[in-house]
Amino acid sequence: YAAHRASRALAASSSSPPPPPTRSNGTHDFAPTTILISLDGFRADFLHRGLTPALTAFARAGVSPKYMMPSFPSLTFPNHFTLVTGKYPSEHGIVGNNFWDPVRRKQFTYTNASLSNVPEYWNAEPLWETAELQGVRAAIHMWPGSEAHIGRVEPAYVDRFDGREELSNKVHRILGWLDLPGPADPGASNETPRPQLIAVYVPNVDSDGHKYGPNSTHVRSTIAEVDGMLASLLRGIEERNLTDVVNVVVVSDHGMATTSTTRLIQLEDIVDLQEIEHVDGWPLYGLRPFNQSENRLLELYDGLKKQEELHEGNFKVYLRDRDMPVRYHFTNNPRIAPLWIVPEAGWAIAPKSEFDVAAGLRTGKTFAPLGLHGYDNDHPLMRAIFLARGPAFPHPEGSAVEPFYNTAVYGIVCQSLGITPQPNNGTIELPFKTIGTHDPEEYQQPPDDPPIKTAGPSNPLPSTMTTISGEDAATRAGDDKHAAAPENTEPGEEASKGSGDENTTWRQWVDGKLESFRHWVTGIFGDHK
Repeated sequence: YAAHRASRALAASSSSPPPPPTRSNGTHDFAPTTILISLDGFRADFLHRGLTPALTAFARAGVSPKYMMPSFPSLTFPNHFTLVTGKYPSEHGIVGNNFWDPVRRKQFTYTNASLSNVPEYWNAEPLWETAELQGVRAAIHMWPGSEAHIGRVEPAYVDRFDGREELSNKVHRILGWLDLPGPADPGASNETPRPQLIAVYVPNVDSDGHKYGPNSTHVRSTIAEVDGMLASLLRGIEERNLTDVVNVVVVSDHGMATTSTTRLIQLEDIVDLQEIEHVDGWPLYGLRPFNQSENRLLELYDGLKKQEELHEGNFKVYLRDRDMPVRYHFTNNPRIAPLWIVPEAGWAIAPKSEFDVAAGLRTGKTFAPLGLHGYDNDHPLMRAIFLARGPAFPHPEGSAVEPFYNTAVYGIVCQSLGITPQPNNGTIELPFKTIGTHDPEEYQQPPDDPPIKTAGPSNPLPSTMTTISGEDAATRAGDDKHAAAPENTEPGEEASKGSGDENTTWRQWVDGKLESFRHWVTGIFGDHK
């Protein structure tokens, strides 16, 4: 598992509240303990496909909303850091999977450890630091950002990503931590403490959703496999008589939409790339023109708004400092590009060198990836999950709560551990205010995919196939195939190519999972890595 111990000294906080009482499983005492599990890309309606008996039973025994809303943009790295800080991406600093920092004059690329595991990018205190500073030991299994050495202290345990890991190994790892001796047990050691906070990242559903599409047979199989992993974990917890001792919280970071060649917009049809210095994000586009004067930004904005109308609203155009929707909370940070193109869910934008839309429609060639996210965080296809059970959630079985945003998760987990959270954007206090009970097996109509339609304006811009300069190489999709691969890179959705040591790196794993996507992203942007 390549776990490593903290190198920095533990610093106890004088402001932490009195610890909650311990609980016994009959043989050992446990301080408040919470397991937080993130199922990347697990859309809310995946719970209603008849594939998740373990999650269904878990929901029936615990508390949950029908869905949880992600933060904007609905991408992996921004939302995983929101989950463990309670802050909007504009506040915690991870504003995308890939972005240009104009203050540091450097690129953040989530698939490259040397460009992402830099503490200066991560501008909020994560859950594991909050816990450790208050004397609560933490074990973090492959959570995005956990290897960036953020803040004043390290978690007791950090597991680096291993793309070859079987789901069953995650179960063994969690149960192994629970089996460590507690402070009052024989054999207890400060070097190998039993953690009270365990956070685990599970990428499988997201990966296969990109490669095969969220409604594919492959994804149905992957959903069932992940449910089997949770069944094994919950069974292990029950066998240890810990069901009423340990809190378990299962979340996801976002949903996913099906893509189609008929929902693809040619980038050259809507913007002249010769004017653009950096492109942030994807499938949404943050544009940084060479000339960022107010007048030139307004001219580019007006031109794109005309294209928005010609494309019948299949994408929206926003100026960060003028009309970005307030509910996105996506302003007031220089890392957020000044001009944005946000496709409607299920739509994508591509340069012609990467995918020729007209040729694809004529020949029937399939656009890849087959599933995407990053869209409006309130869209039904982007909805995530939140399910919780344990002593911190003393609600009637099957309790329902109103849907909420994922900024609440950090505070909820802090309260479950009896620690004081940092100021954050969440507003939920435990116990939940429930709204009765619900049957998690009750069928819910899944959200519809966008309609099939032809994606072409009546008068596109003149074709100007151009390149994008210099440092923007990595902003597109994190594919620095021409760079030497770092020893370890980070998780996520988009593919990139590289080599590494004997432990499979993030980039190698995503490359293998999303081979079709890799070919898609090796066009003009890949040529300038």
